[in-house]
Amino acid sequence: MKGVKVLDSWALLAYFEGEEGGSRVTEILKEAANKEKTLLISVINWGEVLYVIETRYGKEKRDEIDRLMNQMHLEIIDADKELTRQAAHLKATKKLPYADCFAATLAKIRKASLITGDKDFKHLDGELKIDWL
Repeated sequence: MKGVKVLDSWALLAYFEGEEGGSRVTEILKEAANKEKTLLISVINWGEVLYVIETRYGKEKRDEIDRLMNQMHLEIIDADKELTRQAAHLKATKKLPYADCFAATLAKIRKASLITGDKDFKHLDGELKIDWL
């Protein structure tokens, strides 16, 4: 795995729900585990995965997914003031959902590639290294 990678909630949801792109996420997760590398996700995007799963499948499934994420090589990054300030600026200047701004900002701050298949990030292509699923 080259460099640091940030997972967007779209990527994890594709993985957990068996959607298109999920098999690529499986490869990324296996590679991280085999090379003992950690993938990053902002706490905002981590929470987004949990609320989407609970909304679609209920609290028990959410708890199961939470346990699975805790077993992965995922480092959940808190939204401190600087991350939040930069995410807020991105939201104010780009047409991007607020939670997505945290994934993009985390990738930018950490000089990481963003793993996603979410078309909302299309207009950031070129400004941000995006690994499209």
